[in-house]
Amino acid sequence: MAPLDLTRLAVGDRVQHELLVREREDKITKTGDPFITLKLGNASGVIGANVWKEDVPQVQGVRPGQVVQVIGVIESYQGRRQLKLTAPPRVVPAGAATIEDFLPRITQPALELWAKVDAWRGEMRGALRRAVDLFFADEAFRDEFARAPGAVRGHHALVGGLLLHSCEVAEVARASAMVMNGNVALITAGALLHDIGKVRAYSVDLAGFDYTRAGQLLGHVVLGSLMLDERLATLPAASALSEEQRLELHHFIQSHHGVLEFGAAVKPMTLEAEILHYADQTSAKGYDFAAAVTDGDLFPAESTEFSAKRHWQLERRIWKRQHRWD
Repeated sequence: MAPLDLTRLAVGDRVQHELLVREREDKITKTGDPFITLKLGNASGVIGANVWKEDVPQVQGVRPGQVVQVIGVIESYQGRRQLKLTAPPRVVPAGAATIEDFLPRITQPALELWAKVDAWRGEMRGALRRAVDLFFADEAFRDEFARAPGAVRGHHALVGGLLLHSCEVAEVARASAMVMNGNVALITAGALLHDIGKVRAYSVDLAGFDYTRAGQLLGHVVLGSLMLDERLATLPAASALSEEQRLELHHFIQSHHGVLEFGAAVKPMTLEAEILHYADQTSAKGYDFAAAVTDGDLFPAESTEFSAKRHWQLERRIWKRQHRWD
């Protein structure tokens, strides 16, 4: 059966596909009746389903992280599309589903992103190239990096999101460094290394994206510096980085959140570290704005101009322009 594109479903379309249960909420109506809201998804997106009182027994065994075969029809409820189940969902046996088929993933081909990374590596020389290659010339690390999300929730929370985010940060930082007469190769290295800790901080499975134990206890900033130290220690003495070089690479990792209240150990103290911080913000906030205008919870109808509520990360309502400029 062809993959189901949830973004293209229209009211009246029938659905008979396997979907991942992303979320489940057991609720009570104003009249005291039980009902359940489900969020079901695959790699193309997410759609909601309300299960009312009379059908609640049919989904008692359904929980987040399971893949279920659903049969239903798309309907409109309170101005937004949702799936009306017309038969009890059937739970697919564990191990019979491929994670990548059900979790959201980047649309950009990973090979194109890796071609950029490798071209940037080719511009680097000496100690900088050796340090970056400790990670990005390692196929096992590349596989982990290409699979990791950029966040558990929020910006780039996608399979491949970390690779995409790092490339966006590098593009913005490189352009800014050229304008500001910064060291382009150095800031590119900082962009590639700044979030390496997310490989150890985040887990990916059918339940979605979550924090590992190390991610909970230490966070990706600390983990990134630990990983950098581990790999730098493998360099032969003749090709080891100087103390100053090691510290500067750690400074990129430790300062890229900009301010202490957002997780930075220190504020940026070089031009390149400051540019990296703002490039990181540009990629993250730019993603949030672009994703917000396609969010059905924020914009329940095509004619909705201002979001129905504040965006939880951007901490403001969003304007979706109704006019065109072409």
